[in-house]
Amino acid sequence: MQSKSFILFSMPAKKFKKITLLNGLRVLMVPQEGMATTALVLVEAGSKYETKDINGLSHFLEHLCFKGTIRRPNAIDISAELDGLGAEYNAFTSQEWTGYFAKARNADWQKTLDLVSDLYLNPIFNPNELEKEKGVVIEELHMYEDTPQRKVHDIFQRLLYGDQPAGWDVGGEPEIIRKITREDVISYRKKHYVASATLVVVAGSFKEAAVLKEIKKHFKDIPNEKKHGKTATKEHQNKPALVIKHKASDQTHMVLGVRTFSLFDKRRFALEVLADILGGGMSSKLFQKVRDELGAAYYVNAGADLATDHGFLAISAGIEHSKLETVLKAIIGECNKLKEGNFTDEEVKRAKNHLSGRLMLALESSDELAMYYGGQEILKKEMMKPEELVKKIEAVGKKEITALAKEIFQDAKLNLAMIGPYKDTKPFEKILHF
Repeated sequence: MQSKSFILFSMPAKKFKKITLLNGLRVLMVPQEGMATTALVLVEAGSKYETKDINGLSHFLEHLCFKGTIRRPNAIDISAELDGLGAEYNAFTSQEWTGYFAKARNADWQKTLDLVSDLYLNPIFNPNELEKEKGVVIEELHMYEDTPQRKVHDIFQRLLYGDQPAGWDVGGEPEIIRKITREDVISYRKKHYVASATLVVVAGSFKEAAVLKEIKKHFKDIPNEKKHGKTATKEHQNKPALVIKHKASDQTHMVLGVRTFSLFDKRRFALEVLADILGGGMSSKLFQKVRDELGAAYYVNAGADLATDHGFLAISAGIEHSKLETVLKAIIGECNKLKEGNFTDEEVKRAKNHLSGRLMLALESSDELAMYYGGQEILKKEMMKPEELVKKIEAVGKKEITALAKEIFQDAKLNLAMIGPYKDTKPFEKILHF
């Protein structure tokens, strides 16, 4: 029987075309046979481009773009038109980028591109809508505050990076959101929503010449101002760090992780395989140990999060209170096994196939395909085809994984964030060592 790896390598490479227009706007066209086409606009703007007094503005601006444009002055004008197409649409903000997308039937690609372009280029920032949307965003923050499984990741990043953009919540704080003015929004958008920082991606079934013509038409007047940069991330740690947010809860939510490196580091492929061996899927080491053997958690997983100038490996779980110390010791024990080379060739093979298989399955969707290529371009200014990525993953060896584990699983890089009914950190400080 053929292995998954062989089948993946036999797949034809995804073709794409990148074009940079005279105004500096980048265009990516990724053809794929299917029933849906996605229009995606990405911009180099996120919380790492903010200052403390406007933290959360990137995310707030993303919301406001859906509240009315010059051609569609009311929020209902935008949503009703997209709903009328049966489209899937949304927007998102991270530390380093913001995106707006819509996916619809192939026959409607012109309409979705027109809509996404309009809300990106022509928001009117109606003062009344701006004030109302503050309430919506603040309630979103409250929702995350009441979702410890998510909130603990924000606390973890704050533990790592402290009071600098990489450590701030992407959504900001309610008291800051309340103070943001229309002038703040317009000023920020002028600094960052410019041609050279913008990428338009169309993925799916379309005619290339027609797509390019439409993009040129819609974006001919996009501002071509100088792009403002972001603050570089500073890292400092020399011993294990721990933070606990006291909260009455039915289980403890935790993130245990280590500092690694940026997404430009060649070791990132080994890191992906290492993370998958630990916590990728139900056959991973941590799932088998924490859930199947100890019966202490419903979810447990591991993954790498790499940005342009920093990165980390994080293990997260929701744990029964009485078994917390046992689980923490077990997780650190599994990390130490990787340092010692105590894992099998079969586990490495499973992790590689798991990563590659999930990648290829995800890319059957036009929106995931657009994000795959668009994300690489907006962050790295270069792109790797899926088949090339699979080959990089396949090339990772056991020695490389062991060497990386020895390098990253060190006390001076170790961090633990938890949400649960604890006030004393000392019992956990004793455990927090490799």
